[in-house]
Amino acid sequence: MKGIDDCRVCGKKAFLVGEKTGRFRPRPFRVYHCPSCRFTFVGDPEPDLGALYDEAYYRGQGADPLVRYLDELERPETTVRRYEWAGLLRIARALTGRASGLRWLDYGCGAGGLVRAARAAEHDALGWETGWIRARAAEKGVPMLDEAGLEAARGSFDLVTAVEVVEHLPDPAAELARMAALLKPGGTLFCTTQNARPRRADLLSWSYLVPEVHVSFFEPDTLALAFEKAGLRAERPGRLDGLEDVLRFKILKNLRVAEAGGFERLLPWGPLTRLVDRVYRFQDMPVGRKK
Repeated sequence: MKGIDDCRVCGKKAFLVGEKTGRFRPRPFRVYHCPSCRFTFVGDPEPDLGALYDEAYYRGQGADPLVRYLDELERPETTVRRYEWAGLLRIARALTGRASGLRWLDYGCGAGGLVRAARAAEHDALGWETGWIRARAAEKGVPMLDEAGLEAARGSFDLVTAVEVVEHLPDPAAELARMAALLKPGGTLFCTTQNARPRRADLLSWSYLVPEVHVSFFEPDTLALAFEKAGLRAERPGRLDGLEDVLRFKILKNLRVAEAGGFERLLPWGPLTRLVDRVYRFQDMPVGRKK
């Protein structure tokens, strides 16, 4: 049984950084940082995840107002997230050397947009999701594994993606081990999450630290250690082809731009995303390869 100040990655004692009051749940949440592995986490997260990831959350009316999952599900051709899907398809090719034919699981797939994009590119892609949006995505034809199907699929995937998932996990080490078990030998786990290293000195003011829903924060070395503990070999691929489009989506999302087109097409995305990455260091984050 982990104590409130036990690191969720290495198990050592973490120190209390301070408290951050939630916006959706207006109570103080205790934030801890592990000096051994540099993992940062909310020690007293919300216990009822079902109440957090409800219909309001997926409509952008819950703890994260930047979420637009229902819009993405209903209008995938116009959402700015299509840039992220296109970028992730190119990243998958860069990591695996294959433009099609991958057996691919998107773990925590939300509305399933990446699954649909991957299937359109002739990958054998499936989703896994437990939130309210799962049933709506399945109605739209997104193929979803249930719990039994996930267990039966162990050791069968070339690629598992977890796009902005690990920061939501109260016990990320256990979930990463579960993702790793789904991979074939030599398979790849690719996670996207913000790099906590540039914010080490001012964690409590970091806008990404939304304590109701974002509870686990990784530096590159921390994520590499978590991969190793999960039975994966951590690799540092650097700036992958496709990262520009992933960052383009992130910038537009944070500017609250919902639809692609218009003024945003005129922006110099290459130089702009390189500048953003020099500050936030997304390219420093590792990937995991099944040993």
